[in-house]
Amino acid sequence: MELQGSIKLIGETKTYGANGFRKREIVVTTEEQYPQDLLVEFIQDKCDLLSQFSPGQKVTIGINLKGREWTSPQGEVKYFNSVQGWRIEAQQSAPAATSESGMPPLPPLDSFPAADQTSEEDFDDLPF
Repeated sequence: MELQGSIKLIGETKTYGANGFRKREIVVTTEEQYPQDLLVEFIQDKCDLLSQFSPGQKVTIGINLKGREWTSPQGEVKYFNSVQGWRIEAQQSAPAATSESGMPPLPPLDSFPAADQTSEEDFDDLPF
């Protein structure tokens, strides 16, 4: 799966336990009608992937959804989800071609058929 958005923040790499388990978190804000701030974890050697990025950058992140079950000492079962990143790439934004008025340029006139070259068949292809 992929997630696209702008980097809101990048956390520091944290090390846990005697084995040196490493984790680094990033928050990405999606660009949709209702933007979401999503936390993505990068673990072990993937933590280093975040070093070349900074807040405000638009990125695409390859993710895996992880879920696990946990039983408390009282016997209550709970479920936890996480979003784990394994790849991150900067989005390449192509500059939009616009005229001085801010409108996109019109296609060349020769790309439209001349009025005298159209036939009744050109207009008779409606699906109803």
